[in-house]
Amino acid sequence: MPCTFTAPMLTKRIIPCLDVKDGRTVKGVNFVDLVDAGDPVEQAYIYAQQGADELVFLDITATTDRRKTMVDLVKEVAKQVNIPFTVGGGIRTVEDVNKLLHAGADKISINSAAVRHPELITELAKAFGTQCIVVAIDAKVLDGNWKVHLNGGRLPTNLDLFAWAKEVENRGAGEILFTSMDHDGTKHGFAVAATAHVTDMVNIPVIASGGAGAKPHFANVFKDGRADAALAASIFHFGQISIPELKAYLKDQNIPIR
Repeated sequence: MPCTFTAPMLTKRIIPCLDVKDGRTVKGVNFVDLVDAGDPVEQAYIYAQQGADELVFLDITATTDRRKTMVDLVKEVAKQVNIPFTVGGGIRTVEDVNKLLHAGADKISINSAAVRHPELITELAKAFGTQCIVVAIDAKVLDGNWKVHLNGGRLPTNLDLFAWAKEVENRGAGEILFTSMDHDGTKHGFAVAATAHVTDMVNIPVIASGGAGAKPHFANVFKDGRADAALAASIFHFGQISIPELKAYLKDQNIPIR
C-alpha cells in the first residue's frame, strides 16, 4: 500500500506522543519508572479535537518482547482521528508496514531494526515512499559523545548520533524523530544544541523529542534547535499544558504554527 501523506514543511508541528505498553499509555523519566497515563484511543481523539497536528504511537516493549505492533489499536485510532499518525515498535519487515498502513496508519517509525539492518530503510522507502518512513533515533551522551541506543533505550551502541542521522537520510528516510534520553521526561527542556546539529546535518524534517516541560521549551527548540516539529507526552497526558494554549503562545512568539 503506497503512502501518500506528505508532512507540511513550513509550519511547525505539535505532536503528542503516546508510549503504549499492554494497550495502555505509559510515561516515565529517562525511559524508566513507567506510570499509567490513560487509554490511547481516547487520548488520540481528544488531542485531534484540541488541534494536534499529528500523533505518534510507540509500542515501547514490542522490540524487547519480540512482539508485533498492535494492529488492532491502529484500526481503532484510525476510526477516531482525522489527523495523520505514526506508529512504531517492533517493525521489522515490509509485511509489518503493509499491515499497519492498511490498518490506517499514515507513517511508520523504525528504530532498532533500522540500526541492525540499515538496508531495511531503503527497502521500505522503495516499497511505500520516503514520505511515510520515519527513523526514530534514541540517543544519550556517553563519554562526551552522543551515542545511539536500541530496544527502548536499554542497549547502548557505538553508533554516533549525527553520522547515523545522515546515513538514514541517505538510505531513504523521510523524517527523523530524535529523542534525547538524557532529557526524556525531565521537563527541563529539549536537547536544543544536539537537535540543531541534527537538523543542520540533514535535509529532511526533524522531530525533537525529550524534555518538554514548559511553553518556552517549544519556542527554543523551534528557534534555536531549528526543529520542524516538537513531540511531547507527559505535559499533554497530565494536563499541564493544553495544545490550544501552546499554539497561541507560539504564535505570539512569531513561530509559524497551524
